[in-house]
Amino acid sequence: MTCTTLMVHLEVGSSNVRGLQVAGDLADRFQAGVIGIAATQPMQIVYADGYVSGDMVEDDREEKGKEIKAAEAEFRQAFQTRSNDLEWRSLVTLNPLSDYLAGEARSADLLVTCVDRNKSAFDASRHVDMGDLVMRIGRPVLIVPKTESKITLERMLVGWKDSRETRRTIVDALPLLEKASSVTVAEIAIASEMAEARRRLDQVVQWLKRHGVTAESVVAASTGQDSAQLEELAQEQKADVIVAGAYGHSRVREWMLGGVTRDLLLRTDRCSLVSH
Repeated sequence: MTCTTLMVHLEVGSSNVRGLQVAGDLADRFQAGVIGIAATQPMQIVYADGYVSGDMVEDDREEKGKEIKAAEAEFRQAFQTRSNDLEWRSLVTLNPLSDYLAGEARSADLLVTCVDRNKSAFDASRHVDMGDLVMRIGRPVLIVPKTESKITLERMLVGWKDSRETRRTIVDALPLLEKASSVTVAEIAIASEMAEARRRLDQVVQWLKRHGVTAESVVAASTGQDSAQLEELAQEQKADVIVAGAYGHSRVREWMLGGVTRDLLLRTDRCSLVSH
């Protein structure tokens, strides 16, 4: 497994220094090419009793154009001494931003993006719907909190659930897991499934070993708060990155009732690698 091309998403109108630093660290580790990408929507015109002047539309177009150029400048500045294999892509589109990013990710092995938990998710003109992106992209997504400025791959925690999504994600994560000095595969199981969970994890650990990754397994008894327990395990293991499959349940159920994916996308204070 290799990681030859990274794609880093820049949110227009915001500082992207954290995500760029993490992407730069990864590019150095893997000697990878880097594609910078940004997208925004123009002013939405709703035909009703109100009136939107042509000047307002033109001003919005100019503002969005300046924001795109500023994002490109920030990207190139961040990588000017780090990589010669750079590419920039951007678009102003009426479609959801996740559509554009997901399509362009055909060129990359991994997408790096930042999440600002304090930023409104309702600014759809600049803000990407992360849940929608993860569902559509068909590539692993490394989510970097705005509090992180670098990534270390020393200690990684795989949150195991015996699902298609988790099996897909651990394969996607192999290039990063191979760089780690400590890998823990953890499953949170109900009391009646503890023995079966241990058997499953033994098989996963053996599979990782065949790929040159030494890992240990941990099975924890479920308290009904899987997200909180996974975060506690990450703290105990001092994990730098959590690896987990996204949306093992339906996305609607996760957003309404809570779930591991929702918390990884919005609430974590550490990097997480997810795919669906």
